[in-house]
Amino acid sequence: MRRPRRTATPAIMALVTGLGAAALAAPATGAVGAFPDPALPAPESEVNITGEPFTGTAPDGSVRGYVDAHSHMFMEDGIGGAALCGKAFSEHGIADALQDCHSHGAHGETALLENLTRHGSPFGTHDTTGWPTFTDWPAYDSLTHQQMYYRWVERSWRAGQRVLVNQLTSNGLLCSINPGTYQDCDEMAAIRLQIDDAYALQDFVDAQYGGPGEGWFRIVTDSAQARQVIADGKLAVVLGVETSEPFGCKQTLRVFDGCTRSDIEAGLDELYDLGVRSMFVCHKFDNALCGVRFDSGSTGTFVNAGQFLSTGTFWHVRSCPADEPHDNNPGNVELPEELDWLPVPPRYPSGTVCNRYGLTAKGEFLVEELMERGMLIEVDHMSAKAADRTLDLLEEAGYSGVLSTHSWTDERFLDRIYALGGFATMYGHDTEESIAEYERTADARARHGVAGVGFGFDMNGFGGTPDPSDGRVTYPFTSLDGGSTLDRQVTGERVWDVNTDGVAHYGLVPDYLEDLRVSAGEPLTSDLLRGAEYYLRTWEAAETDARG
Repeated sequence: MRRPRRTATPAIMALVTGLGAAALAAPATGAVGAFPDPALPAPESEVNITGEPFTGTAPDGSVRGYVDAHSHMFMEDGIGGAALCGKAFSEHGIADALQDCHSHGAHGETALLENLTRHGSPFGTHDTTGWPTFTDWPAYDSLTHQQMYYRWVERSWRAGQRVLVNQLTSNGLLCSINPGTYQDCDEMAAIRLQIDDAYALQDFVDAQYGGPGEGWFRIVTDSAQARQVIADGKLAVVLGVETSEPFGCKQTLRVFDGCTRSDIEAGLDELYDLGVRSMFVCHKFDNALCGVRFDSGSTGTFVNAGQFLSTGTFWHVRSCPADEPHDNNPGNVELPEELDWLPVPPRYPSGTVCNRYGLTAKGEFLVEELMERGMLIEVDHMSAKAADRTLDLLEEAGYSGVLSTHSWTDERFLDRIYALGGFATMYGHDTEESIAEYERTADARARHGVAGVGFGFDMNGFGGTPDPSDGRVTYPFTSLDGGSTLDRQVTGERVWDVNTDGVAHYGLVPDYLEDLRVSAGEPLTSDLLRGAEYYLRTWEAAETDARG
């Protein structure tokens, strides 16, 4: 049974009616070139872009547009509801949506996660005012403030983005220790909330454009639907799951695990019925399904301490050959004094290391169930041992639906991913690092005839976004597809410039891509515009493979 189409809520319909009945009679956007002026709430963020979103396909039937295969638009309902401040949208307007967290205090002095991770402001303080000034946030180095307000995402769509994979995520351990938590810390409960958020935003945008099915934000559940949405010039939104303990599959002391095969089957059936089509098997902590690829440096030390609190064990590390796939070295970095209450991880060997923990029997069962449903399987965050075994299973089955969406797997696996028909995207690094990764991985793509690339910006995912572009971008500029003109993005009283602000929020993704165009030239930008097509090819192949 598939999720029934949701109808717009009374509050949304009242909003649109109050803004004028003419908007409800606007022409359908399914027609090529017909994009009506939306009936927006007032006040609202600007998009600062002119030109119509492109529609149609190439003569060979391929689509164009860039892809973000890994971001977290509705993280306000992850990790207990207080880890990320501000919402992707609100029926009550932008001033309600973009507020700081109450738990941050009057001046940000009690913002635990913010103060531990931010570098651009004095430790322990930030201006908590949102609309209309946005003095201190969103910012490229602020990890706890909403960066994916829907109008900022709209700017990226209008500039040529055609696929957004929204990863539904949470972390029960962080939920339990973060000040201000007020929601259920069960990770699956958080995922259900975020699915509801996604459908509610679709309704909200539809109401602005004339009614059900008319908006640009389209949740898709198969590749053919996604291809049609893109041909219509809209944004195909794919729902994925990235969480540490899916279906309660927690492991404790390497002995106890909290799920059965029946739990996995029932959980997958539920997610599928709710529209989810992509999934990680493990995330930050080892679980009952697989071991993880370690974080490194101070982040590795912090996450490893969380691993102990969650599972009762630190990561099990061994030295392994440098010329074989391996994991990041979690290092031996001391925690800051604010976290001196956390358990201290053991000393680890220097050099190349691997997680001893791979794919469990239940993990193999989950991979097989994902293949049976034609779902896309993410190998990022898997330990090298787990990823190797997962790829073995996919190769034995001849299954194409494998993804690496934010540079979180060993690059030695790329040949196997591409040989299967899978797709890989880069993390949203700073410009120079993205260019270096694109060039470093070019031979793997060439060996398998892959001419498309994409990004996993991990926006709202506590990973950070690209820093300032050092004056390389000149405003106004032309979008990658050549059809639109973009000026500096304005929200309320704040004007953002990628040269000085970096990618402070999602609306500056097109500005970042202009920096890449200026810095790297046409080959990279052409491959970016082919990203949506290659993502769809992997999805189509997975669906075909599942049908046998």
